[in-house]
Amino acid sequence: MTFDELAEFNKDLKNLLKKYRTLNEDLDVVKKVLEVTPDERPPFSFRIDNLNLETCIIKVRKIASKALKGKGVNSGLRLIYAYFPDEPKITFIELYHKNDKGNEDKKRITAHFK
Repeated sequence: MTFDELAEFNKDLKNLLKKYRTLNEDLDVVKKVLEVTPDERPPFSFRIDNLNLETCIIKVRKIASKALKGKGVNSGLRLIYAYFPDEPKITFIELYHKNDKGNEDKKRITAHFK
């Protein structure tokens, strides 16, 4: 499995790293999980179907973070990624905290995956 990131994702990550110092380690754990099971796995993740795209876009709702002690998987961090099973490849699109932003950036998703 190969992992790729959009430039906007890297900006998101850089901003969140100021607040959550362990985020790079947390993402390494997420990558290990995604290598084994890249598809959606409710209730932890689900497919975003209302974008009319052929690409499989998945939203991960429950990411464990060491920086948020005592929260476990209810950290509030959200990860949006595109999964390409034929290649196999995952492209990270967006990363945010649910208190900072309500939903995923649909314009960003559709701009990169038409």
